[in-house]
Amino acid sequence: MSEVVLGVHPTVHTAYQAQKATLGVSTTALYNKLDRVETGVSAALVRDSADLAKPVVTALAASHPRWVPGYQIKVLDGNQLSSTAHRLQGLRGTWAAPWPGQALVVLDQQRMLLPAGRLSEDGHAQARSLIPAVLQLVEADQLWSEARTFCTLGLLFGMHRRGAACVVRQHGQLQGAWLGRAKRTGTTRSGPVYAQAIQVRNPATGETRRVRRITIKLKGATRDGETALPILSNVPSGRGTAAQLARVYGKRWSIETAVCEITTTLACEINTWGYPKAALVTFCLALLAYNAVSLIKAALRSAHGRKKINDEVSGDYVSLEIGRTYDGMMIAIPAPNWAFLRELSDRECANGLREFA
Repeated sequence: MSEVVLGVHPTVHTAYQAQKATLGVSTTALYNKLDRVETGVSAALVRDSADLAKPVVTALAASHPRWVPGYQIKVLDGNQLSSTAHRLQGLRGTWAAPWPGQALVVLDQQRMLLPAGRLSEDGHAQARSLIPAVLQLVEADQLWSEARTFCTLGLLFGMHRRGAACVVRQHGQLQGAWLGRAKRTGTTRSGPVYAQAIQVRNPATGETRRVRRITIKLKGATRDGETALPILSNVPSGRGTAAQLARVYGKRWSIETAVCEITTTLACEINTWGYPKAALVTFCLALLAYNAVSLIKAALRSAHGRKKINDEVSGDYVSLEIGRTYDGMMIAIPAPNWAFLRELSDRECANGLREFA
């Protein structure tokens, strides 16, 4: 499946044919197995790959500066797997193309790794339904940047109870009581920034919280005709200015770029999959491959500097090079010759990657 995701083989069946003698099972057995991979196993693949890569990136001294000092930055985004073809018998009598599942993806801003996520086999469920599961990932002194979809009272109060902070675009359904008047506090490339305190109340628990409402007056209207961008944050004023937090939200494109890179470069969504578990394990293998490419970029940053790599290295071309080289490399240097890598320490792995870079 990794070879399919990396483009070494165009389909699962061709990958099976290439290893048919080694596998020794039928195609039916293979597809049945893929249809039964539990979502917890798929999520663990991503988590474990990030856990292995994180100390190596640290040893390479290749982490990015924190967007806000004192906080570990996490960026949350949702990805709904694309609608699938009608190959399954149960789908042939409908025009609708089903969504086989969805995932919430978390990006570690400093290391540009995808350390965790939450998966759902219900592709039609609201992303908000996964918020309780996301809160289980939240730790103290983290700052989460989230899209408007995740602007809920449950998330705001849940973050606070865990000692974490958030920067989230305000949803129209979440309102509060104004406290004082809005004051201009700075500017961004998108326009001037205004800040005002509001008080929000959770009717389910009776809790109240004072948060900042940060508004960016946009220089030009968006495609939807909006001229202002309202953002809510519970970051104390002493730990981050309104303009600084506005810029943090503006950098959400980093995870959107990551998801786009996964979608366009890697075969993370096989449109013939109508089975949710098979679709989700494929998507998670693409996230694992993204973490591997991020580790390559970290080694290049360590050897050549952050600016040069950010400007000149494309994840698309790195992945394309892997796909082109893989078959020939595995013939020249068969799999058993790579086993020694498992025994390397994080420092030894970092030194080797830096030397190659």
